[in-house]
Amino acid sequence: MFDPLAALADYVSGGDVLVLSGAGISTDSGIPDYRGANGSLRRYTPMTFQTFVSDDAARRRYWARSHMGWRRFAAARPNLGHHMVARLQELGLLSGIITQNVDGLHQAAGAFDVIDLHGRLDRVVCLSCRTLLPRAELDVMLHGANPSFGADVVAMNPDGDAEIADHELAGFNVVSCRGCAGVLKPDVVFFGENVPRPTVEHCFSLLSRSRLLLVLGSSLTVMSGYRFVRRAARDGVPVAIVNQGPTRGDDEAALLVEAPLAEALTELLTQLPNRVSRPAYLAD
Repeated sequence: MFDPLAALADYVSGGDVLVLSGAGISTDSGIPDYRGANGSLRRYTPMTFQTFVSDDAARRRYWARSHMGWRRFAAARPNLGHHMVARLQELGLLSGIITQNVDGLHQAAGAFDVIDLHGRLDRVVCLSCRTLLPRAELDVMLHGANPSFGADVVAMNPDGDAEIADHELAGFNVVSCRGCAGVLKPDVVFFGENVPRPTVEHCFSLLSRSRLLLVLGSSLTVMSGYRFVRRAARDGVPVAIVNQGPTRGDDEAALLVEAPLAEALTELLTQLPNRVSRPAYLAD
């Protein structure tokens, strides 16, 4: 009987594996993804770049919701899937890690040189002077401008935005850049915004030096990630996808593994020539 994880171990054991991770790898850390197990979009409309820069009311609504959700988002910790990717890197099997996530959990698990394709939510950028500041600093600024603000969080969204009732947004004050009074934006790529070209070219360069593109927990619906699957298929680089539910890249994949990520990656590591056990710090 064909064992997809054994086949994946054969691919990965050769090294030079480029990982592309998506929201599915962070769900075990309490961060929801954009799509359910069947690949259907959840009932959530994320902020677009065009709306953020052109609509003051929408921008105020975004920051009020994000202010409520930030601390929950920031409290997320790496799960076993993140640790297993870091372990693959430690074993020297990876050529690189690209993540579509903005949570920084790969780095928190010990991975290095991670390419944050869509930026990081723990940074904020001024759209005028391009100054960067830590999100924790903005959190202090927003608390100072809204000392009595509070709202009931109905649900959390994948980008750290909290669902709260519209009537609870009244009176929320948005803060501006301390240096130039410009508009502050999370240092992430919103829908309708392009990933910086140098970042994309760096990813393509890594792919050109890789033997396998390993997609972890992404439906590949967004072109920013799917483009690497298309390039791999064009250039004859095998694509392996580990995901629950269908993906846009299934037809281009040489191997599909439908399984929970943490479970699949843990089993993958046990099947590699350099067998590893569950890290002691993750033991029950």
